[in-house]
Amino acid sequence: MRLWIDGLEVLGALCPDVDVRAARQCVAGVEILLWHDDPPVGPGESFDPADIAVDAFGCGLPDAYAEAMAGRDPASLWITLEYLSAEPWVTSHHGLPSPHPRLALRRYFFFPGFGPDTGGLIKEGGLDARRDDFLADPGACGAFWQARGFAPLAPEALAVSLFGYENAGVGSLLGAWENSDRPVVAAVPTGKLLPQVLAYFDAPHTPDAAEEGKALRRGNLEVRLLPFLAQPEYDELLWTCDWNFVRGEDSFVRAQWAARPFVWQIYPQADDAHWVKLDAFLDHWCAGLQAESARSLRQFWLAWNGRGDCGMAWQAMMIHQKALADHARRWPKALDLAGNLAEKLAQFCANRLKSSAS
Repeated sequence: MRLWIDGLEVLGALCPDVDVRAARQCVAGVEILLWHDDPPVGPGESFDPADIAVDAFGCGLPDAYAEAMAGRDPASLWITLEYLSAEPWVTSHHGLPSPHPRLALRRYFFFPGFGPDTGGLIKEGGLDARRDDFLADPGACGAFWQARGFAPLAPEALAVSLFGYENAGVGSLLGAWENSDRPVVAAVPTGKLLPQVLAYFDAPHTPDAAEEGKALRRGNLEVRLLPFLAQPEYDELLWTCDWNFVRGEDSFVRAQWAARPFVWQIYPQADDAHWVKLDAFLDHWCAGLQAESARSLRQFWLAWNGRGDCGMAWQAMMIHQKALADHARRWPKALDLAGNLAEKLAQFCANRLKSSAS
């Protein structure tokens, strides 16, 4: 397996074993190469085209590579791995052919999704067991915080992780936590929200602002500043918290496997297309919830994405905390019905390679 990527520093933040200065390396059995617009492929060059090429998130493939794929016998299989969506049309488009306009290449759409008729979701083996073992260990949560320079959480505290894009509602939300009836501990990893959080506390945004062990306090709110966490550590943060604020796609999925209630900040798109995606997922996630609990969650998600007052919506949602937490604990079992993306992708490709060989 070979991964071409143009942002080694991004991968290195998630996987510290990656050397962000190396143009070519092998990590965990995967060869990792720095992306070039004109990769050295073809006869006499460094790399022959692969049996299967997965084009992720619409990045496309360099013309030289695509031509080398078409020149193989049999030609390589090209998979266009699309963005994750809960919209109903995904099931009817998943697996459809996408003919190349000029090359004799078999190319197919592969859509991740939340139902069995989609490509499923990324989930590595052993994730459930790792989560359950962590939560069953009475000292695990305390050890997580102590390793980062903080005291273990008080039993009465509500723990929240806050990760997102810039958000006009963050001040209202922090104000609700500051004036909460119970202590709120908010973990804020380095990211786009950090400057706004620091501004709320009138704290300077310096290079060491997210130094481990640094905390900001006001009223009943304690904000714990964290560096950007590698994937296994981020999972532990999600498991440690009672609520998780996530963004985009990857942290959004990890929060669901964490079996904790969460709030999703979707990436804004032109023509407000993101609202359709947000509503589609809410319809999916709220199925089985009591109407009042579902309504309160939906109102807060809309507020966090720019349509409402976050402080007021948070207080209304907390009335339904137990129902939402119970639902979140059940949710991973429902997600498992969608299947494992890696396994489904491997089977999808194997079936098409087999048919071309015959």
